[in-house]
Amino acid sequence: MQRYLVGGAVRDKLLGIENYDRDWVVVGSTPEHMQQQGYQAVGKDFPVFLHPKTKEEYALARTERKSGAGYTGFDCFFTADVSLEEDLIRRDLTINAIAEDANGNLIDPYHGTRDIENRILRHVSSAFTEDPLRVLRVARFAAKLHHLGFSIAKETIELMRAISASGELKTLTAERVWLEWNKSLNTKDPQVFLEVLRACGALVEVLPELDRLFGVPQPAQWHPEVDSGIHTLLVAKQAAQLSPLEEVRFAAQVHDLGKGITPASEWPSHKLHCHTGIKLIDALCQRLRIPNQFKQLAKNVCAQHSNIHRAQELKAATLLKVLDSLDVWRKPESLPQVLLCCIADSRGRTGFEEIDYPQQQYFTQAYQAALAVSVQSVIHDGFKGKEIRDQLNNRRIEAIQQVKQDWQAQKKWL
Repeated sequence: MQRYLVGGAVRDKLLGIENYDRDWVVVGSTPEHMQQQGYQAVGKDFPVFLHPKTKEEYALARTERKSGAGYTGFDCFFTADVSLEEDLIRRDLTINAIAEDANGNLIDPYHGTRDIENRILRHVSSAFTEDPLRVLRVARFAAKLHHLGFSIAKETIELMRAISASGELKTLTAERVWLEWNKSLNTKDPQVFLEVLRACGALVEVLPELDRLFGVPQPAQWHPEVDSGIHTLLVAKQAAQLSPLEEVRFAAQVHDLGKGITPASEWPSHKLHCHTGIKLIDALCQRLRIPNQFKQLAKNVCAQHSNIHRAQELKAATLLKVLDSLDVWRKPESLPQVLLCCIADSRGRTGFEEIDYPQQQYFTQAYQAALAVSVQSVIHDGFKGKEIRDQLNNRRIEAIQQVKQDWQAQKKWL
């Protein structure tokens, strides 16, 4: 029995980046022998085992044969005589098809180290087209490694286009689509994930709500980039620079979905997109089973980003309604997260990348002033029942109005 470290652990070691997952391939063994050695079987469709001490995954070397549609349509074969090279050739990219033995020697039959040196994402074999999930995986790796200068080989992009045109992307489950999208949100360049999917024709298949934004114009005086899809990519890039939170990055990417269904007769105006986008976000999150914390923040940003952009125009009472809608009194974290998305939206415009965003400080000060109004003081003053809520709101409005007057006096918006 021979054991080899494979996949991301070897790739990232060669790239000099952190990796927390270590996967192993075992050559010359059987399921029975693995269990006799104390390994715990966990794989359903193919033999994967957990090491009795480290709990790292060990998979028997295997081959696969396409037998049906989709990424699950494979017959798996594993015997003690399956070679390491036969196992590696079934992998997606050459940079993921490198193994390391117990002595630290690399086994690289498909020239993955050469592609790492040349910063190329390249498929291992023509069997790449048999698994539609690989389109999303390559897009994610492109996002993960973009900052290191990686690009996708031309011939690999062509295969990705062929998969997109085949209709097999429709076989991907909601969970798998969301898993890859979610992982891309943790990369330094999550916008590249969307760019690659669009470049190979996959975005319209897996995320049509985002694909519809491309080609939809916006007012050039506010959006020099004009195209709503390009704006979305720029916003996604800005959000990644502003926050490591997946929820913030997701909300930034989907906050303008309403622009994708604005009638062409109304272009380049999108007056109702803050309202129409909410239903689209609901439908998208339901279809892909996206967690509620992602959905709620995205809906908040969609509904309120235009109000926050024009904060100086809002009456104190309207500003309080915005704070109420964000449920800041019970969820104080919601306001800074929404504000980060608004900054990304403002800076996600050609030529506005370094623009200041005083709305962040203004809304924060208004919230703090309103929060300082004590319910106990209202009760102490003799108000009861419904009067307590009404008086609390009135006092909060007065506190916000004072902030507004201070800003106007100091001309902070200039």
